[in-house]
Amino acid sequence: MLWRTPDLIGYGIQATNGSIGSVGDLLFDDESWTVRWAVVDTGTWLPGRRVLLPPSALGRPDPTLQQFPVDLTRQKVKDSPDAGTDRPVSRQMEADLYGYYGWAPYWTAGPGYAPPAGVGGPGLGRARVPSEPAGDPHLRSTNEVTGYYIRATDGDIGHAEEFLVEDGSWAIRYMVVDTRNWWPGKAVLIAPQWIREVSWGDRRVFVDLTRQQVKDSPEYDPTVPLNRAYEEQLHRHYDRPFYWG
Repeated sequence: MLWRTPDLIGYGIQATNGSIGSVGDLLFDDESWTVRWAVVDTGTWLPGRRVLLPPSALGRPDPTLQQFPVDLTRQKVKDSPDAGTDRPVSRQMEADLYGYYGWAPYWTAGPGYAPPAGVGGPGLGRARVPSEPAGDPHLRSTNEVTGYYIRATDGDIGHAEEFLVEDGSWAIRYMVVDTRNWWPGKAVLIAPQWIREVSWGDRRVFVDLTRQQVKDSPEYDPTVPLNRAYEEQLHRHYDRPFYWG
């Protein structure tokens, strides 16, 4: 199953004894294109605080209540290391958070790691931190990248409108590209593996595809659930390998 980021943003985060806020943003690793943190907007509960939770800590979403359960108390979250509001998320900050909650970091446990039931309580000490600059340059905000211009090998094709995230792995499988300024009324999907380069400073994504290839690709309709048959058609159109087994 693939989630649309506009559907995830705004989902509530429900601790064991009450709400702690809602998802305000997602931070992803721009090397693996995997979501690493949910940024929780705590509203008036913890004004001025940015709370970060790894996706592995979120339980199964409740689409009726539009919320994720977490096996944490409000006090545990309140006492967590302050991630600040504007400063970049450093690897040391990530390590402090994982150490506080007693969870294995994603860079040692892998993307499929899920904390065991009942975690929390005293941390396991400071997690080992690989050599990284003060601000981890590989963490990007989905909110910030939304709107980036997308350029094919022979010209612009549109801009990033949203992302599709895989349930379970939290891998970003596709960017949804709005082509209305070039090809009115059509949205298309571009997989991160088809990206040649990203100029973060210029807010541009360069893809290894031609404008004609994109124009002829299967149209994406966000009102229709994405199925495997459509994905197979999309990958065959671009002559790209499937990401699934």
